[in-house]
Amino acid sequence: MKVQKVVATLATAALLALSGGMAMAQTKIKLEKVVSAVNTPLAMVQVPGESRMLIVEQNGRIQVLENGKLGAAPMLDVRHKIPKLHHDFDERGLLGIALHPNFKSNGKIYVAFSAHLDYGSDLGQMLWYSHNNVVEEYTISSKDKNVLDPSTARRILSTPWPQFNHNGHWIGFGADGKLYVAMGDGGYANDWGIGHNVTIGNGQDMSTVLGKMGRIEVDQRTDGKPYGIPSDNPFVGRRDVLPEIWASGLRNPWRCSFDTGTGELYCGDVQQNSYEAIKIVGKGQNMGWRRVEGIMRCFDYQNPDKHPATCDKSGITPAIIEYNNCTAQPNGCKGISIAGGYVYRGAHAAWKGKYIFGDWSKSFGEMDGQIFFGTKGGDGKWTMDTADVTNMSGKKPYVLAFAQDSAGEVYVLTSITTGPNGSLDTIYKIVP
Repeated sequence: MKVQKVVATLATAALLALSGGMAMAQTKIKLEKVVSAVNTPLAMVQVPGESRMLIVEQNGRIQVLENGKLGAAPMLDVRHKIPKLHHDFDERGLLGIALHPNFKSNGKIYVAFSAHLDYGSDLGQMLWYSHNNVVEEYTISSKDKNVLDPSTARRILSTPWPQFNHNGHWIGFGADGKLYVAMGDGGYANDWGIGHNVTIGNGQDMSTVLGKMGRIEVDQRTDGKPYGIPSDNPFVGRRDVLPEIWASGLRNPWRCSFDTGTGELYCGDVQQNSYEAIKIVGKGQNMGWRRVEGIMRCFDYQNPDKHPATCDKSGITPAIIEYNNCTAQPNGCKGISIAGGYVYRGAHAAWKGKYIFGDWSKSFGEMDGQIFFGTKGGDGKWTMDTADVTNMSGKKPYVLAFAQDSAGEVYVLTSITTGPNGSLDTIYKIVP
């Protein structure tokens, strides 16, 4: 009987390792508080060569964290530029931050946020659209290194947005010095509705930046635009594709990052109702949405919870990790809204090369945030396991995003509310 039990256990473990992106054992972690009393932190970056960390608050402020304390005043406050956010839940707000590769010499910082709608002369947008998502450039004040001079604001990008959700707008500079901008499909659901290409969805429509990863040059200008088009962008010269597009087929890329070891661009792409996915986004690649959901699972926008047996998967780059979304696949589910993270490059040898990411919660009604570790096997396939937080009992806060410092250590940004309320939230360092 003992032999039979051992064989059965090994067989079960082998099946788990091979199925659904699941790994065999939980990684034990601790969450070490770094700072609290912040408002819905959606991003955090470290100033190169310094200990200062810059925290993006959804309500429209950038806070400076130095020596464990927040500055007396925000570095930047764009709350007046952002539409009034919904108290209970909102996906708009101050969404991203990136420091210029030459920040030490030019002091330039780029921020992405949801601005008031600028519909121009488009009556349809005036009647139906929600807002514009923008990227703006600011320069550090000559009088105070902890202040961005508001008079230096320069709008780089401005994109009319159909609905309040699926904004994406992680921004980051690659090792190539170009600015990458992750854009969601425009919102609502199923990549369908006002502002969406009904036939193929925005994710597959190469005449729009919605549902795409963009790549631009902030120090140049092309054809009168406030930014330049890199000559090596994959679709430069084609009349049927916007030259800003680096990759396509994204639904709601919520938090991306470059692996500081390999340069690969990882994104957590929030899917519809059945699966969540991590994708490595490369030049000219089609990441699949809305033709597929998760890892190459055929998607029908008219019946989103039923996945056809066959569909056109040609030219699609598969996601590397997927797990069940509790909305439509409750059996063995891991959450309802993925949050991309970072490849660990810190001091703990056992974690090196692992991708740390998470999920907002397993339920909308109560906080139940999740932290995961993704591991690439020798065969190139990925597995994942749910981290066991050993110093925190009960259900964990909502997981909003992750951050990484210059030493390669990873942080998790959390909230105890579903909306951008007050200053109640906490950032933790993930430690062994």
